[in-house]
Amino acid sequence: MDILLIAGLWLDGSAWDDVVPALEKLGHRPVALTLPGQGDGAESATLQDQVAAVLAAVDAAPERPMVVGHSAACTLAWLAADARPERVAKVALVGGFPTGDGQPYADFFETKDGVMPFPGWGPFEGPDCADLDEETRSRIASAAIPVPEQVAKGTVRLRDERRFDVPMLLVCPEFTPAQAREWIDAGDVPEVTGAKHVEFADIDSGHWPMITKPVELAGLLAAAAADA
Repeated sequence: MDILLIAGLWLDGSAWDDVVPALEKLGHRPVALTLPGQGDGAESATLQDQVAAVLAAVDAAPERPMVVGHSAACTLAWLAADARPERVAKVALVGGFPTGDGQPYADFFETKDGVMPFPGWGPFEGPDCADLDEETRSRIASAAIPVPEQVAKGTVRLRDERRFDVPMLLVCPEFTPAQAREWIDAGDVPEVTGAKHVEFADIDSGHWPMITKPVELAGLLAAAAADA
């Protein structure tokens, strides 16, 4: 199956460098996306520019793809399901949940000079980065790409109720499937509460399993693709 991989904030397609060969060995065709504003100097890139790039990849896939979003990019994966419910075979959400209609995409940290720079590891101390050693933290931080303000503060627009028919896999890294179910049942993540076909997969990692557990993550994604 074609598997489109979208990394979260401050990351580009290289975040999946260890996942891609593992998926290929399992017989799939992974494509790690680098979106506008992710290292191409396009600090004026908008959320719509990134959505358009994801949709172009969906449309270019020879078969219906599974779209994988990590962290904030879970929303991009879900926007693809909303815009192409007949083309997206499945979405896999790694360590995050889709933002709702009318909400800002990822307005989480202070912006400066038109971008949202990586804020350092302070906000992520605890389960998020417990499995990152100092060398890995340094490597991620030094490669972090500031997020264009118009991406981070862009307004999410969801229009097609058929998105709720697209099968969804929730990969739970720094939280457990039991915790995710509690949040869903409580209505804290309404886009997932409304989804009709939700599966859960647990992975013993922090927030960046594509870096710390790439082979295990690839196995989970491959299994989900096979089910799709």
